[in-house]
Amino acid sequence: MAVGGSDSGRVSVPSRGSPQLRRPLGEPSVRAVLRRFLIKYALLIVDSATALYRTDYSGRGELSARQGHLGRFLRMLLRLADEFGVAVVISNQVVAQVDGAAMFSADPKKPIGGNIMAHASTTRLYLRKGRGETRICKIYDSPCLPEAEAMFAINADGVGDVKD
Repeated sequence: MAVGGSDSGRVSVPSRGSPQLRRPLGEPSVRAVLRRFLIKYALLIVDSATALYRTDYSGRGELSARQGHLGRFLRMLLRLADEFGVAVVISNQVVAQVDGAAMFSADPKKPIGGNIMAHASTTRLYLRKGRGETRICKIYDSPCLPEAEAMFAINADGVGDVKD
């Protein structure tokens, strides 16, 4: 498995169509690579966890297989978090809800992956774009935090406070 590093202390794993990701993540060689790097780090970020599943498994006929593999992947992430004491942050995609319930919702978007993604997560945040550089982060579901929103800005200097 090819894993790249950089001077910034980040490690990246290839994605999109990578043959390495087609191998089971529980495979000893893959786990050995993850172990070697996770000992040094406190945060594991998985960007667009469901993106490959949406392309590799299409249609309702493959829904069961997709959810099964996604469940195994999420359980593996939970085991890594427990074993190495790392925080795991997973980003996900949303899709427009086109059923009848959408017209009664203020935001007709729902996360991809269904209940399996929700049950594997401790705290869920919903990020959305505001005006200009403003972004809004809503605590969507958490066992220890009340539902709330916070605004921040993304600009040339990085992440900061919203300017009035």
